[in-house]
Amino acid sequence: MRFFIVDDDPAIRSMLAQIIEDADLGEICGEAEDGSTIDLDFLEWKRVDILLIDLLMPNRDGLETVRHLRGYQGKIVMLSQIETKEMIAEAYSHGIEYYVTKPINRLEVINVLQRVKERLLLQQSIEGIQRSLSVLSGHAQPAKKEPESNSSFIASAKFLLTELGMISENGSKDLLAMMDYLHHWEKSNSGHNRFPSLKEIFMSVATEKLNTTNTAAVNKEVKAAEQRVRRAIYQALTHLASLGLTDYSNPKFESYAATFFDFVEVRKRMMELESKQDNGMSNAKINTKKFIFVLYIEAKRRMEN
Repeated sequence: MRFFIVDDDPAIRSMLAQIIEDADLGEICGEAEDGSTIDLDFLEWKRVDILLIDLLMPNRDGLETVRHLRGYQGKIVMLSQIETKEMIAEAYSHGIEYYVTKPINRLEVINVLQRVKERLLLQQSIEGIQRSLSVLSGHAQPAKKEPESNSSFIASAKFLLTELGMISENGSKDLLAMMDYLHHWEKSNSGHNRFPSLKEIFMSVATEKLNTTNTAAVNKEVKAAEQRVRRAIYQALTHLASLGLTDYSNPKFESYAATFFDFVEVRKRMMELESKQDNGMSNAKINTKKFIFVLYIEAKRRMEN
């Protein structure tokens, strides 16, 4: 993992570089003392994975710099002594991944950067899924005894649904059935270069649930399941948005908001809740496919760790 540090204080840059190297988080590929010295082309040329940038700098501050980095595919961590809710909200709305307050705390920095690394790796896995899902096909784990392995996996998925505040929703049962289907599918098709499509998953789970191949009945169940799943995912979005409104540093909000959802959509839902525009019609968009595959990847990762 390649880090780039932007801060007008050389002591801070040195301290961060030392923490990253001592914790074996990655390599420092460069430093700068002001945001005006970097742009998108420069970061791509340096192959920067994670950008650490100070909020207050003399020529161009952190927020203005981030605005000029639209399209940057890496992750951004902002540093600042300012800790107002409004300032943190604005920073997150511009796409930063985490907000670290000064004075620098070594353990906090290590914890945050480790999370960012994990999220970046997860993002790369998702992008792999979107490119015909070829990445996952080469990562099949040696099979454990079937009952034990599958039981542990489903328990991991249930834990995540509980963390997301959606386990009591009817759609959670559908999601667990999909996790079970995908878990068995990957074991049986590890040589394939793709995972089944969302339609295939819904169809297969509905067919098994009804124990019939009657097209009309299966299609009816698929439509009902799609609605249940969307309602459950919407509940998870609302739950995380509520946590974020209360405290941006809430561990669940930090861990899951930008992992399972696009943060722009989380912010839309937060603004709706804050303005009490909660009439059952939300402008926040839900990506069902992303949610399902992120849930699968995260459940596998937790089971294997």
